[in-house]
Amino acid sequence: MSDINLIEVPKWGLSMEEGTITKWLVDEGAGFRKGDAICEVETSKITNEMEAPFDGVLRRILAKPGETLPVGAPMAVSADAGVPDSAIEEFLAANGSPAPEPVAAKSVSPTTAVAVPAPVPTPGTTVIPDSLAGSTNDDVFATPHALKLATKLRVDLGKVTGTGRIGRVSVADVHAAIRAAGGIVAEPVAPQRKTTPPQSTQDDSGVNATPVARRLAASLGINLHDCRATGARGRVCVADVREAERKFLPTAEPEVRETAPAAPEFETVPLDSMRKAIGRRLQSSKQNSPHFRLTADLEIDALLTLRKQINATVPAVKLSVNDFIVKACAATLRKVPDVNVQFDEESQAVLRYSAADISVAVALPAGLITPIVRGADTKSLADISGEVHSLVTKAKTGRLKPEEIQGGTFTVSNLGMFGVREFDAIINPPQAAILAVGSGEQRPFVDDGQVIARTVLTVTLSCDHRVIDGALGATFLRELKRFVESPALMLV
Repeated sequence: MSDINLIEVPKWGLSMEEGTITKWLVDEGAGFRKGDAICEVETSKITNEMEAPFDGVLRRILAKPGETLPVGAPMAVSADAGVPDSAIEEFLAANGSPAPEPVAAKSVSPTTAVAVPAPVPTPGTTVIPDSLAGSTNDDVFATPHALKLATKLRVDLGKVTGTGRIGRVSVADVHAAIRAAGGIVAEPVAPQRKTTPPQSTQDDSGVNATPVARRLAASLGINLHDCRATGARGRVCVADVREAERKFLPTAEPEVRETAPAAPEFETVPLDSMRKAIGRRLQSSKQNSPHFRLTADLEIDALLTLRKQINATVPAVKLSVNDFIVKACAATLRKVPDVNVQFDEESQAVLRYSAADISVAVALPAGLITPIVRGADTKSLADISGEVHSLVTKAKTGRLKPEEIQGGTFTVSNLGMFGVREFDAIINPPQAAILAVGSGEQRPFVDDGQVIARTVLTVTLSCDHRVIDGALGATFLRELKRFVESPALMLV
């Protein structure tokens, strides 16, 4: 018999832990060739088409659009058209993957049908059908309340269909599944109301109280024996009567009620997978990498003059200041190779690279992504400009490939276009340094006793002190300053 193969969630990058199937590009029963796009998978950073790892026929789709699965989880089954459905179901059972329910139940002969008595529950209890009984795996996507309820009732949430965002299972889904399977969900027990304590009935004319408190108690029907005496000389005062009123007459309105300020309106926006991944990675970087920062001012008048000349004379080339910064960083990494590194946490080793692969931070509505200009030290300014423009366009349209965001030896984050003068950036692990670039602005400088205006931008280098020392970081900024202030050095 022909082989039956599983199609599993791919692993695109070291940080990828799960993927969401957004669309199937091949229908059940259709054939495909190795390398064909069969589905779209969304990760924390990109949405990419998954290519078929082999030739086959898509016999069974296990993951519906919108489902989020861990890396390596089965998404579908491939087998030749001649393989019977029963063989596929046996294969799924042997591999721990549930077979989908048949479309229509097979008819049962009246002579062989066995009547199953309906469960007779005890009033106020929940009856769990055998089809839902079991324990829940750790990879089930459910709310904390649903997980707690499933543990209490011993329900397998893997058998419950979630209707929440991207298939999240809620308490309502658990209750609906129990009822649909023939079980019973106990009605919630109404909370018991507090009973009002009995009031005293004895004569209170002898109780020591102020005249005003006595008149108030009489009007409210409060017995002075039920009031604490906290007034002067041990007398019952008005405040004591009011306290007894709140105790024995809970429905009564207080004498003076201040209007509570209305709660401010707000909208709850849950974190998407991309924002969660950014948070995890940068929090880990901030906690594990001992950051230190070095700041330098770079004069860019000569760079701006060269940029204007190139843009005016070279057709189809429109260089930006950021293109020059990327090229200058790549050239500097060639001069200071000990900054062109990654730090391997597991082996506690430094990985020094020969090529300068510059990650360029791109802001998206959902978060930050860093596509990579590979071998920027060997490319011209025009090549870098075209590649950066292409990568930014792909990032904004969600068409980046996994290899275009994985790796990198150094990152440039430029907020100058937003008018930010200077800022600090968090290192993008496993890299060891990131350059934060501010906006260029004219500042006064004293030259030979004369105050003149020069265009200056401020850069801040964040370094991982486990790998880069202060002197090494300062050497990098010195060389970077030389390339930026003498931009002709980048052309030779």
